[in-house]
Order: sequence, then C-alpha cells, then structure tokens
Amino acid sequence: MLDSKNVAQEVVEGFFEAGFRSFTGVPCSLLKGLFRILEDASTPARYVPAPREDSALGVASGLAVAGERPVVMMQNSGLGYSLNVLTSFNLIYDVHMPLIVSWRGHGGNDAVEHDVIGRELTNLLDVFGLAWTVLDPENPRASVEACLKDHDDGRRTSVLIVREGV
Repeated sequence: MLDSKNVAQEVVEGFFEAGFRSFTGVPCSLLKGLFRILEDASTPARYVPAPREDSALGVASGLAVAGERPVVMMQNSGLGYSLNVLTSFNLIYDVHMPLIVSWRGHGGNDAVEHDVIGRELTNLLDVFGLAWTVLDPENPRASVEACLKDHDDGRRTSVLIVREGV
C-alpha cells in the first residue's frame, strides 16, 4: 500500500503529466499532502493559493479562459459554498476544469458540521451533472485518469473525491 505522501505525489504527477500545470484552492487537512507538494518551490507546477473556494474557481476560470489547464482543490463544504459560481458561470459558459474535493463527513466519521454534506456529496454532484471518481489510494494514477476521462478534454467538469487524507 502506498503511504499518503506517495499517493499525493502520484495524484499531482498524474494531473501534471496530463497537461495540468496550474493549481489553486483552499487548504483542507485531508488534502494537506497535495498542498505541501504544490507549495514546494521545486515543484514545476504553478500554485495560486485562494482565500475562498469561489475565489479559487474564479482564478482557475481566468486561467482556463487564457488557455491554461487548471485544477481546483477544496473540501466538500467549500464545494457547497461554490455552487453558485459553478452554476452561474462555469457550467453555463462551458468553462470546465477538474476539481479535487475532500469528502469530509464520509461515513459520519468527522466533525458534526460535515455530516450533512458528507452524507449527500455524491447525490449533490449528480444533481449538478458533475462527473465524479473516488480516489483509490492503491491506484491513484488510475483514479486521476478516470477523473480526466470524465473531464473529456474540457467538455465537462469532473471531480476527484478524496475520502482519506493524502
């Protein structure tokens, strides 16, 4: 089994090898390994920190319109917060990008404030037509590839869900 540091590295490399060079997002403890890698000055990817999830989507949307291939990272409560941006801009103007979303509250094993969205995350994604893949820590590259296949070269917003910390 890969340790969380190696899973995070495999995820970043999977996106990077597919041409995604820019990352933005709001830190979450379940995604801390990804953020550590991206914040390292030796990483060839561009990382733009964001104060809020809707701001991260705005930054990534600007990068996408300018021809870059960005990835947005956030926890699921931030996704709930960002649904207005997704529905009033990204989805109607076809500015799609992959999202990496931590699944806080999955299985009821988290702080109580994560229970509702944790219980309903995949249903919420389905309602908004967002394709989703759950990260398999045994095969992170295959999970990234499945997420990007759903992304369909920018024709669809796809979500890589992270259940366990990486």
